[in-house]
Amino acid sequence: MHLGSNPRLLEQGKLPVFVFPTELVFYADDKASHKQVLTVYNPYDFTLKFKVLSTSPKKYVVVDSEGTIKQGCCIDIVIRHADVQKISVGSKDKFRLNIFEHGQRKVIGKKDIPAILLPSSTELRISPERDVSRSPERRATQRRDSQSSDAFKSIGRARSGPSAIIVLIALSCIVALMLPSEGEKDSRLPEYVYLTVNQKLIAAYILGLVTMVILRT
Repeated sequence: MHLGSNPRLLEQGKLPVFVFPTELVFYADDKASHKQVLTVYNPYDFTLKFKVLSTSPKKYVVVDSEGTIKQGCCIDIVIRHADVQKISVGSKDKFRLNIFEHGQRKVIGKKDIPAILLPSSTELRISPERDVSRSPERRATQRRDSQSSDAFKSIGRARSGPSAIIVLIALSCIVALMLPSEGEKDSRLPEYVYLTVNQKLIAAYILGLVTMVILRT
């Protein structure tokens, strides 16, 4: 990347900063974790100058908090936790990495690196950035999954046997087929219960559909 290829980023101090890791985790019971290494990369074709700041400078020792990185190179910054006490467990701090064009004083890029001290390395910790289960998108997905599960349960209950409505429709169709057809004279039933052939055909058709539903449940 050439210095003048995107002057707007330089003017706004938004030049991308490449650093790993993006978070520092210290463990009180693990002395090896009390020393962390930040690796800063310079993918640009000009030399960078860097400076590391901290929200709690008394708690940490930063070896070579200022320096330069040649073009296409990287540098390791050693950070030691100097206040590993019970009272400090759970505390969250932040480091800020500012970068400058070599020989200039204006910040052209910056990156914040959170840091936390945990009591034990055996405890599973999920940072806010990684805790997708708490994100709005994840909560919405979980609600949809829950609703889908409830729907499947409802379907399962419905399929455990024919519903009362299905049974009622089937009985109604059977009764309709048993009623006298229009034109029969030997029936003692009133005339309004006489059904036409078309009406009985419709009843038979519906009964067939309902029977299929009952057989599938």
